Amino acid sequence: MPTAIAVTGPDLVLPSPDRHTPSAAVLQSAVQSPRTYSLDQALTEMHTLIEHHGYVIVLCPASAPPALVQRMHAIRSVLESDRIAILRPDLPPLGLAVLALQLRQLSICDFSPGVLASAARLLSHYIYAGALLGSVAKLDRVPVTLQSHAKSWMPSTQFAVLATPRPELIKVTGDAMLPGPGFGTKLLYATGQLGSDWVTEALAPAWRTQGVAEARLPGESARWWATGKLVEFAAAIPDISVLYQLVSSVRRDDCHWCGLELIGDRCGFCAAPLLPPPERAAPAPAARVSASASPVRALLPRGAT
Repeated sequence: MPTAIAVTGPDLVLPSPDRHTPSAAVLQSAVQSPRTYSLDQALTEMHTLIEHHGYVIVLCPASAPPALVQRMHAIRSVLESDRIAILRPDLPPLGLAVLALQLRQLSICDFSPGVLASAARLLSHYIYAGALLGSVAKLDRVPVTLQSHAKSWMPSTQFAVLATPRPELIKVTGDAMLPGPGFGTKLLYATGQLGSDWVTEALAPAWRTQGVAEARLPGESARWWATGKLVEFAAAIPDISVLYQLVSSVRRDDCHWCGLELIGDRCGFCAAPLLPPPERAAPAPAARVSASASPVRALLPRGAT
């Protein structure tokens, strides 16, 4: 069975693009309240996933409440399992859902669980995630200038914000456009309390996307973007063959702590950093010849008489 990709909400599960891509496991321990879903039930849920899949990669939004994150780590600690990776990429919710889909696609390939978990950081750099916002007055996850804050209070003002891979903010006016990817992508968008015309009719053509599709707005989006007046979007590589080449082209190492394979500079399961390569050993000092030893004998091969 492929490595399980788990998420903390059903709205982070995008439809599978084909019949081979497995779905993600929605953790009920994250969805339901601890008052109705006990710790024993949460432990059983995670233990079952480990029994069926061997390893579990959990994707949790960076904006998730601390209590939820603490519960995930508590489950891992009680089970004393090094087969659970808890990842919190700094992606907006829709971008996180796209990342989960990419990991689901790659889970059926020949990548080990360690490589798959550490690939999340690599793939995040190739996801262009942002939103069209009606206000940036309370936005604190992307740098916002004082002038933008002031304009945010003006009626009918809209802002286009790119969160990853490089933060960018523009006022939607004239020909202003966010910098887009230089490779083929598919654009997903999810509508909140704003119209999606700018995203579908201006952004998508400017980014030369290979396709546009609508998705359900994640419940965490309003918290992440600090407003419900938004249209969230994410452009990413949809082709599994390109994703496979991207991950397989990176050098693999073994984690010095848990022993799993990894790519990049940090293990996805135990979070141990990759050790720097050892310095080349200095040559051993030449053997000293005793002053009383015969110079001729010192030059003879070992064992010679």
